[in-house]
Amino acid sequence: MNLNLLVENLTNPALLFFVLGLLSVRFKSDLKIPENSSKFISLYLLFSIGFKGGQELAHSTFNLEIIWAIILGFLIAVVIPLYTFFILKQKLNIENSGAIAASYGSVSAVTFVTAVSFLEAHKETFGGHMVAVMALMEAPAIIIGVLLIKLYAKEQNVVLSFGSVIKHAVTNGSVFLILGSLAIGFFANEKEAMGIKPFTTDIFKGFLALFLLDMGIISGKKIGDLIKNGKFTLIFSILIPLLNGCVVAYVTQWFLASTGDRFMLAVLAASASYIAVPAAMKIAVPKANPGLFIPMALAITFPINITIGMPIYYLIIN
Repeated sequence: MNLNLLVENLTNPALLFFVLGLLSVRFKSDLKIPENSSKFISLYLLFSIGFKGGQELAHSTFNLEIIWAIILGFLIAVVIPLYTFFILKQKLNIENSGAIAASYGSVSAVTFVTAVSFLEAHKETFGGHMVAVMALMEAPAIIIGVLLIKLYAKEQNVVLSFGSVIKHAVTNGSVFLILGSLAIGFFANEKEAMGIKPFTTDIFKGFLALFLLDMGIISGKKIGDLIKNGKFTLIFSILIPLLNGCVVAYVTQWFLASTGDRFMLAVLAASASYIAVPAAMKIAVPKANPGLFIPMALAITFPINITIGMPIYYLIIN
């Protein structure tokens, strides 16, 4: 592996702020980002990514590459929860297996945002349509996860309403904002859109650093909960995302020409949702334990992806 690429990623200021957040928990510092400020930063990052994606999409020609990206994104969101569910149910109950499978089949908008920064650092571009692909990958994995729980649960106590599950997946705040921003960026007058470019572009990395600091603090607090659940979930949350990302990074060479698009698909395949899926599972499968699948996605998979995962996927693609 190219060690220079790994070192370069590990010395990225945004990532170092994530480490600072972890250390603040380790040393019992009272450092914290106010909840309202944290929410604002999250909204800003999603808005910025969506708007810039819409602007890119407005200047893109609808071609076979875009169609393949959408098809591959959908297949990833269906296949990952299917195969991971059968691995998980060897050790865990049906409800937790389905919820974790849905988490790993779905995507993390925060990981996507960090991947944007990674590509910018390497002077790579990606298509604006990838923002839409990310948003469209949320719902299929949630539906597959709930379906699998319904099919395999011994007790028929799973609330399954396709209408409510789909509605919650699509109207989830992060998905709704990024799709809305994408549409606004697409239809916005180009001259007027340039007027907010300093807000959507110039300060992006600073807000990302603050957000990762907050993520580091939250992750540091949740690692202990995961360790209590044993080695199986810990190993799963490290190896499965890396496997998914590496396979997608390699396979996409036969469908996509853009390095940036292939990288983004690999990152999406490797990421795990800790926002949309927990919210949906709370409604559809209340017996699933969020104290298990949220720390797996946030405290282990997210750090693994942004430290060693992204350099590995980028290396495979190149």
